[in-house]
Amino acid sequence: MTTNDRPWLKSYDAWVEADIDFPEVSCTQMTEKIFERYPDRAALHFLGTTIDFRRFKDLSLRFADYITQSGCQPGDVVAINLPNIPQYLIAQAGCLLAGVAATGLSPLLTPKEMAYQINDSGAKALVTLDAIFEKRLLKIKDQLPDLDLVVATGVLDFAPPIKRFLGKLLKKVPSGKICPIEGKSIITFNRIIKEYLPQKPDLKVSPDDTALIQYTGGTTGVPKGAVLTHRGLVANLIQATQWVELKEGSEVYCSAFPFFHLAGLAFGLSGLGIGSTQILIPNPRDTRHICKEMTRYRPSVLCNVPSLYQMLLNEPLFKDLDFSGLNLCISGAAPFPTDSLKALDEVVGAGKVVEVYGMTETSPLITMNPYKGKKKIGSIGVPLQNTYVKLADLQGGKTEVAPGEPGELIVRGPQVMKEYFNRPQETAKTIKEFQGAAWLYTGDVAVMDEDGFFTLVDRAKDMLIVSGYKVFSKEVEETLQQHPLVEICAIVGIPDPKKPGSELVKAVIQLTAEKAGQDLAQSKQKILEYCRENMAPYKVPKIIEFMDELPLTAVGKVDKKLLR
Repeated sequence: MTTNDRPWLKSYDAWVEADIDFPEVSCTQMTEKIFERYPDRAALHFLGTTIDFRRFKDLSLRFADYITQSGCQPGDVVAINLPNIPQYLIAQAGCLLAGVAATGLSPLLTPKEMAYQINDSGAKALVTLDAIFEKRLLKIKDQLPDLDLVVATGVLDFAPPIKRFLGKLLKKVPSGKICPIEGKSIITFNRIIKEYLPQKPDLKVSPDDTALIQYTGGTTGVPKGAVLTHRGLVANLIQATQWVELKEGSEVYCSAFPFFHLAGLAFGLSGLGIGSTQILIPNPRDTRHICKEMTRYRPSVLCNVPSLYQMLLNEPLFKDLDFSGLNLCISGAAPFPTDSLKALDEVVGAGKVVEVYGMTETSPLITMNPYKGKKKIGSIGVPLQNTYVKLADLQGGKTEVAPGEPGELIVRGPQVMKEYFNRPQETAKTIKEFQGAAWLYTGDVAVMDEDGFFTLVDRAKDMLIVSGYKVFSKEVEETLQQHPLVEICAIVGIPDPKKPGSELVKAVIQLTAEKAGQDLAQSKQKILEYCRENMAPYKVPKIIEFMDELPLTAVGKVDKKLLR
């Protein structure tokens, strides 16, 4: 291929290859290699506890031994329902070693949402917090026919003894009681690491095996599992590692991206794949704690959503930190307002902020701004190595648009997912033929300039960005539509004045004819209570507006463009 076919190649840093010859290895093999090379290097820092790779390997093998002895086999799925605590990465590494797939299950989900993902993925085992066990899992225990094993753990189980004591004494950390559930095996994480052996299951993991079934709204609709192979994850890791010159066995990561979100998990797997030390941040809102950890451990790489960088800029401690050892600030999952990006660049050092773009279906990275070369603020950068991006016309998606013209961003590369789990029709709607090859249609509208840089001009239909989380309006609308007061509803996003680049969820509702005359304040309260019971907190509408009639298009659909 020439720069005429890929105009972005001329924007690559000098050391970046246009095409990489990827090794035939799995995530499992990469992690095992790191265990052997860097046993004494710190793998994790968490609230004052440090776990080196020797101990991390031991713990991960014990978890692998448990799920193997309990009947999990390659092809089975383990759901990990935890915040960013050591147990998440230990369980994730244990799944890699046991050859089973993992699915990240957000701790923010309601019982109903938990049941949907556990059942849809066919998860055989669940790793969850004791607080979630008591307050949510017990409510759906009879609705999970395929779930056989439940592993419960506490937020502070790996924290220093004094912090565990104070956490219980002051009751500042949520906890819950564990009890038997008929038909399911219940065990604590602590018991696993005491009673099971640090021995690797006798199996070989292939690069084409499924590593993750990571849930997303996709480009439309309700959440569905993107099937990500070891091959795709390894390719994306190597692409990013070469792009920003990450050094094996040398980096220190700090990120508040949740591991149940693929951006966070891919960053975590990157740490395991190249032997980086990871500073775990269990509460991303505690910017003071983040700054103290940065002071103590001196990270070389940060990775966060723009809204968290903005929160850090408002934290007095942040501007006083020594950033001489910080080489890179990765920003993704939402647009970064230009003024805020420039302000961050001034604090941490010129040229250190790199905006990226990706999605769950692409393991996740598609484009990045150059690391050392010319960056274009507000753009999502240029396609990674071995990655082909085109812009398809917005009418039928069959022809390519000219540079400077908006089109739907479509992508082809080694990091693209295999399929949506058990959803062939949804897969066929997203991975389609274009000019004789299979391309993934992202649903995002972008333009490309003469240097091959892409800029998003619109997002996937029905998608909102709320503090870095994707919210698909169709999913929220379908839940709202079940409320007896609601005749028709529409969800739109409006800019959040307190968080540039983030949105507020707004519900526009037409009440049923028999309820239309009721007190609107009372109706609003009832609908909000229903939403809080049936949706994750970030999906709950912050604004509810009632209309006598919602505007409709000529074909009878709600006119969201007019509502916005």
